[in-house]
Amino acid sequence: MADLEMEIKQLIVDALSLEDILPGEIETDAPLFGEGLGLDSIDALELGMALRKKFNISINSDDKETRESFQSVARLAALIRSQRYN
Repeated sequence: MADLEMEIKQLIVDALSLEDILPGEIETDAPLFGEGLGLDSIDALELGMALRKKFNISINSDDKETRESFQSVARLAALIRSQRYN
């Protein structure tokens, strides 16, 4: 379980060129946007594209559940697991 979360954290750092943050410094349940990691809407688009490419998942930005999945690494992992194993 933790392996997927670490992959997501590494993807966030790489895809968004977060030079001052190590993957291990990203808390699994911390917010990715706003007060947490501080990502913005452009980051969300870039992260969404990277997630689609790496994990071959479908992401619909108009879907409420998808938007909620971008709240934390834990929720992104749940989204990926749900699409991989359905």
